[in-house]
Amino acid sequence: MKHTHSDVLDKPTCTVEEFRKLMGLSKNPAYDAIKRGDIPSIRLGGRIVVPTAPLRRLLGLPETPKG
Repeated sequence: MKHTHSDVLDKPTCTVEEFRKLMGLSKNPAYDAIKRGDIPSIRLGGRIVVPTAPLRRLLGLPETPKG
């Protein structure tokens, strides 16, 4: 299933895979940005998720999606 940018950004969090595709990054730079704290993240057990509100801000979009 292919996600659009809107599909990803309309959720409260996204996966690292969704984040890296949204930002056009390969795997290592995406994880490096998270590790450095450049991109906020939440560890849930063994999973890392990225809150989308900071990504929306970074992209110059409203923090909450319309709708």
